[in-house]
Amino acid sequence: MIKEENNQMRDYIRRLLIAAIMALCVSLLFLGGKQTEASMQESKEIKAGWIWPADGVISDTYGTRHGTHKGIDIAGRLNSPVIAVEDGVVGKSYYSNTYGNVIFLTHPNNYVTVYAHLNKRLVNTGQEIKQGDRIGMMGRTGESTGVHLHFESHQVEWTFDKKNAIDPETLLGHTEVGVAVKGGMASNTDSLAASTYVKGDKAHYIVQAGDTLSSIAQKSNLSVVELKEVNQLKSDLILPEQVLVIQK
Repeated sequence: MIKEENNQMRDYIRRLLIAAIMALCVSLLFLGGKQTEASMQESKEIKAGWIWPADGVISDTYGTRHGTHKGIDIAGRLNSPVIAVEDGVVGKSYYSNTYGNVIFLTHPNNYVTVYAHLNKRLVNTGQEIKQGDRIGMMGRTGESTGVHLHFESHQVEWTFDKKNAIDPETLLGHTEVGVAVKGGMASNTDSLAASTYVKGDKAHYIVQAGDTLSSIAQKSNLSVVELKEVNQLKSDLILPEQVLVIQK
């Protein structure tokens, strides 16, 4: 009799434990769903307000180079303005061997943006920045093959392994290699507003297989020396899909 009562008690306790575990799982799923929903709403709100950080042509997108490229590249003219995509505070402003002259901005809603390979930095750590403020000038410092802005966006904080990196297109709008973007313009739809393809942009040229600096210079009515100077090229080496400025 006692043994039967003990079995019933153990069975009762086991059922209570199972019910408690199920309730905990349901609660966690509910909270996770709420956090995901809030995160999505946050991204939508920022996407509606962010602006492009520079004039130029998209020369590379997020996730290329076997997934190691954690940002987008905007090729443009040497010393063209680089502006803040949103209000924020300068978290870092320094020279890096890889990023070159680089600026980190911390924004509302826990986003961090990175502006790399700048020719010159115009802001200092701790400085408050308004959307559209000029923070630097486009260049090719650090590990860079040509004049461009390397732009990254991260959630919460930047880390060395870039585990918090997110595709800037999520916040700026969809784009692709060869599309021209305008600094200060906002993209509220999935396609870029007021953008054009390089085919119709006389200021830039996308390198094709078989191209040489000499052949591109002839097409552009520039000398090889002038072409290298305007693109800050240190050698005659160029690569397919590289975007070159072809106007002085």
